[in-house]
Amino acid sequence: MRNTKNSILTFVINHIITYPTPFNLNYFWGFGILSAVCLGNQILSGVFLAMHYLPNSAQAFMSVEHIMRDINYGWLLRYMHANGSSMFFLCVYIHMARGLYYGSYVFPRHVTWQSGVLIFIAMMATAFLGYVLPWGQMSFWAATVITNLFSAVPVIVEILLIGFGVVLLLGAQL
Repeated sequence: MRNTKNSILTFVINHIITYPTPFNLNYFWGFGILSAVCLGNQILSGVFLAMHYLPNSAQAFMSVEHIMRDINYGWLLRYMHANGSSMFFLCVYIHMARGLYYGSYVFPRHVTWQSGVLIFIAMMATAFLGYVLPWGQMSFWAATVITNLFSAVPVIVEILLIGFGVVLLLGAQL
């Protein structure tokens, strides 16, 4: 019995209390895993929200209202998803700022940095699509502003406006 207590105490001391860490380790190094936790939250809450969402331009807004009013804790799930996206972007911005500060874009790790920038661009495109999904006034004007940002290159605008509802509503601005 005494040997078991001593080994548990030794384990706690060596792995929890006096865990050896580098001297340059600070709080900014945790934002990569915090971004992953936020992404997990986004995926889980998005899957549960997708169970009740109707992807039809005529019924999208009403399905969001149904989630907010009729589903048990649907309002909480939607607000967790909406605010979780802001926290996800905040964590990713801090994570990328740390990478810029410490020079993670320099030679031995430049491919990792470039793949991270591509993931960031894909994340921004996904956030745009998620912002347009409720199809309310804010969604409409967000789609208008973002598609007008890309209007300098006509091919990109045509790619962005593949959906029938978006083309119909934004067709006058093209």
